Amino acid sequence: MSRRGWEIPEREVTPEEQYLHRRRFLRTLGGLGAGLVAGCGSESVFKPKEEEGSGPATPTTPGEPGPGPLNKSAFYPAAADPDFPLPEDRPLTSEHTATSFNNFYEFSVNKEVHRLVEGFASDPWSVDVTGLVSNPGKYDIDDLYRLMPLEERIYRFRCVEAWAMTVPWTGFPMRDFIAMVEPLASARYVEMTTFIRPQDAPGQWNHPQWPWPYTEGLTMAEATNELTMLVTGIYGRELPMQNGAPIRLVVPWKYGYKSIKSIVRINFRESRPDTFWSTLWPAAYPFESNVDPDVPHPSWSQEKERLLDGGSRNTVIYNGYGEYVADLYT
Repeated sequence: MSRRGWEIPEREVTPEEQYLHRRRFLRTLGGLGAGLVAGCGSESVFKPKEEEGSGPATPTTPGEPGPGPLNKSAFYPAAADPDFPLPEDRPLTSEHTATSFNNFYEFSVNKEVHRLVEGFASDPWSVDVTGLVSNPGKYDIDDLYRLMPLEERIYRFRCVEAWAMTVPWTGFPMRDFIAMVEPLASARYVEMTTFIRPQDAPGQWNHPQWPWPYTEGLTMAEATNELTMLVTGIYGRELPMQNGAPIRLVVPWKYGYKSIKSIVRINFRESRPDTFWSTLWPAAYPFESNVDPDVPHPSWSQEKERLLDGGSRNTVIYNGYGEYVADLYT
């Protein structure tokens, strides 16, 4: 019998002892994160519409408060994953470039995000897990640090605007997180949502007609692919706000706008979710949005890519990660 898209091969299953340790730890956390999303300001200005398979968020289990604030800087730098070293075809992008040349539309449509994020509070923070899942609840970012071992991977990053960089990300495979929250067999898609705080995010204030909050989605097979990461750090340190602090998605074979920043909600659902850019311009930003030199954007070619620290290269299908993901689309 063939595996469902969300199932994980036996060799990759979390060992029973480690799994039980995580479950015991979750029980001790209890309701620690129950009010933290509101503390970030999102629920004070926005109440998400009820989506298919979603429901009111509750702590994983009721219980006692968990440990106090975490020194997250102690987790960096994380051990490098030897399977994802610096690619041979390009140099590492400088940290200054990667942290100052950013798209983050909640703040700006221009590359000035790093000047606009000062004072934006990203601590405390929690991620609300909802929908077709056995372990829903609010997962505090500190608890995710404790539960999910961090590693560093160097990935190519390709923007739909035809520029590219090479970045050392620190985080954990999304499939490990998915295994922990235990989606139901009926879950076929993962929908992710970021904050809405127009009082702090000028891009939302200046474009109230856009379909906020920013949402993105993956099929369950894409979300559990070994490349897909939930990222908390960059260049051996915590993510800066302009890069999506405190937790973001990285899907290196897709255009960068699929890698949603500052996630506050992960919802497991049966039907394909609407996403931010696909809603605004579906012909230019389809749900799949894989890097493909043969599929131009309506306004420009995707055959070439400009490296931010200099030079240009031919664009490669799936951003060079075809050996990992091509079979998802056959």
